[in-house]
Amino acid sequence: MRKVADCRDFPSETKCTLAISGEEDEVVRAASEHAASVHGHTDSPELREQIRSMLKDEVPQHA
Repeated sequence: MRKVADCRDFPSETKCTLAISGEEDEVVRAASEHAASVHGHTDSPELREQIRSMLKDEVPQHA
């Protein structure tokens, strides 16, 4: 099942609307890189685990 990380679930000063979807490891990697480069977080194992715990299952568009 594909996973989704959506910045809209976590309001920020930048009002970011990015959503990332894909296989779980891909999404965790991309979301942690985004969190570091755009939101100023430190890309760390702790951040990646936090992101992993907040992922949602992607709802297929044809459902």
